[in-house]
Amino acid sequence: MFSILKKHKQLQHGSLSDKNKEHQDKDHEHSHGSHGKEDKGSHDSHQHDRGHCSHDHAPTIQDTTPLELTANQRFNWIIHGMDCPSCAGKIENAVKKLPEAKQVKVLFTTEKLVVDADSDIRAAVEQAVKQAGFEIKQTDSTTKLPPAANHWKTFSPILILIALMVISWGITKINPPAGQIAFIVTTLIGLYPVATKAIKLIRSGTPFAIETLMSVAAIGALFIDATAEAAMVILLFKVGEVLESYAAGRARRGVSALMALVPEQALLVTGGEKKTVPAADLRPGDIIEIAPGARLPTDAELLSPFASFDESALTGESIPVERQQGEKVAAGCLSVDSAVQMRVISEPGHNAIDRILQLIEEAEERRAPIERFIDRFSRIYTPLIILFSVLVVVIPPLLLAEPWETWIYRGLTLLLIGCPCALVISTPAAITSALAAATRRGALIKGGAALEQLGLVTTIALDKTGTLTEGKPRVTEIEPVESISVETLLALAGAVESGSHHPLAKAILNAAENKGVTVVEAEHRKALAGIGVEGRLSGQKILVAAPGRLPENTLSTAWKQRVTELESSGKTAVAVVQGEQFVGLIAMQDTLRQDAIDAIRALKKQGVNAVMLTGDNPRAAAAIADQLGIDYRAGLLPEDKVKAVTELNEKHHTMMVGDGINDAPAMKAASIGVAMGSGTDVALETADAALTHNRLTGLPEMITLSRTTHYNIRQNITIALGLKAIFLITSLLGITGLWMAVLADSGATALVTANAIRLLRVKSQKR
Repeated sequence: MFSILKKHKQLQHGSLSDKNKEHQDKDHEHSHGSHGKEDKGSHDSHQHDRGHCSHDHAPTIQDTTPLELTANQRFNWIIHGMDCPSCAGKIENAVKKLPEAKQVKVLFTTEKLVVDADSDIRAAVEQAVKQAGFEIKQTDSTTKLPPAANHWKTFSPILILIALMVISWGITKINPPAGQIAFIVTTLIGLYPVATKAIKLIRSGTPFAIETLMSVAAIGALFIDATAEAAMVILLFKVGEVLESYAAGRARRGVSALMALVPEQALLVTGGEKKTVPAADLRPGDIIEIAPGARLPTDAELLSPFASFDESALTGESIPVERQQGEKVAAGCLSVDSAVQMRVISEPGHNAIDRILQLIEEAEERRAPIERFIDRFSRIYTPLIILFSVLVVVIPPLLLAEPWETWIYRGLTLLLIGCPCALVISTPAAITSALAAATRRGALIKGGAALEQLGLVTTIALDKTGTLTEGKPRVTEIEPVESISVETLLALAGAVESGSHHPLAKAILNAAENKGVTVVEAEHRKALAGIGVEGRLSGQKILVAAPGRLPENTLSTAWKQRVTELESSGKTAVAVVQGEQFVGLIAMQDTLRQDAIDAIRALKKQGVNAVMLTGDNPRAAAAIADQLGIDYRAGLLPEDKVKAVTELNEKHHTMMVGDGINDAPAMKAASIGVAMGSGTDVALETADAALTHNRLTGLPEMITLSRTTHYNIRQNITIALGLKAIFLITSLLGITGLWMAVLADSGATALVTANAIRLLRVKSQKR
């Protein structure tokens, strides 16, 4: 889980950190692809492979690139007062009018405005946003909770308007002419803030906002003496705004919950003394103490011998995880049963929570195709309705001698139907809720485009080691030739594997440590593409390789038979050669993930087929595939995986799931790539989604969520357009009036948002 959260910091600085570079350089010094098994992001991925990953295969999912710095400076603000995604568009239009602004983006989910410019334009941006009718506050890079809602400020305009309407109604009962005047005054009082904002939006480049339509309709109603209805229109509009604001708050609640995980203060330990300091003041290397039941204010490394942490808020895993000394723990995790001391390892604004929020913001950039279509459609929908309303007002009186008052009223009613709020919010509300639901379950989906592709998947290609299996093989057999001992064979193999992070290398080194064998690191260690790993020890060349990669006569018939027996039992065998002489076999076996069988069973119920793609030998691959009841392709190099995925993609919507650098090209070639959270940074950056909890059962859950989201979006669009169509007809026929049109618009927006919020409670069953 912690690995996936390193991604944002690397992206911000444009390259891997020095530590990660060193780690990967070490990994690339050796190669186990030649062992006949998969490389897990370390040895078989040479520089050629890395370049291949980056350039040779374009991603299937193409959408707006996440925010990249397009100017010399970047400025961030928090915006208050956005009720729906269309508000974000209004703010963008206002700021884009500034010639100095190179790039402008409003992130509705996190209420953030990001502007790139070559010079300091903060004052101009703040003025433009305020003129558009929104509150703006500059922020820094650290995570902050949004301010608590002011209920009086929210509900007082509605309560005042209701009181004035009741008074106006009472006056009408006593003196109708005076009552008419009272309703006019009530309407003007309620209309003032709406009309003021409409004027601001028109000036800032948004002429067809709902505020403008509402103002025209209310003023028009006053001119035809529909004063009570004009007041009702304003009241219903304000109620609708409150409902939209509440719904938007619900949609953002997951983000707010993430922000709330990070405490604002920390207990700093310096020179044996403890003092409370702001969490924003912590720097890498600082020592902090976490009390039982308290949360980490930053990413940190455990200094105490061991401790248990509740990581459920980040991974969805409810069982506390025991961490050992030296292990990293993400910000927001809760110390369960003891006070522990930890060393800070993240800069302010770059802890795990900040990076998840950054991923959410990036996800908002990758909009689904259906969302982009609805956005384009809504831009022409409102002007067309306005034109139609004008024709309805003008044509019947001029051509058919109909009364002007009747058709002006109907035209004003149609004008309110031109508000696209419910339609505009129908898709992003559902997608935002779905992405929040996924994050809550320990799955990061990078935007609407990826979410849409997940629902279309019919075939899943899975890497083996580290994905279907634990990725932690153990040595099961050590079989030297008669002239040497078990300890000598382990010492030779360990010499060329020393310093490696590859699972097979770790297994060999662990076996050597368990048997008390001293391992001397070989010199001139290097990977031999397609063969194995070699080095020099005491002047002799030592080679560790897959038996099938050795020269024809290196193994005797008896040893070849032994290799076949080991591989048939699902084990991976490597041969050790000293000089030109074969000196023994070491066999290792990985264990199947406990949730792999459940995940495959759930995928089959969804109608999704699975195939295993592995660099391991066919016999070991067959043993794993048989346990899972799936097809497999074995002995694959990274380019072979790409070819296999490309072939699958020609006939099916294919998902590629992996965790190694060598899986990245195949992820790019697939319709959608999913990385395991414990995987390498390259795999995590390449993937369109990631499982932070490393549970394969998250795959069918993501597909279920995607399909349910598609169904939800179709419902939302039907509600939005269906109600518009119904009231378009009833308004033309004179059956419904102004207040019903407003009720339909506000009601549709509320229904659409409430329907989208249901996705936060989606269960993991097939829809």
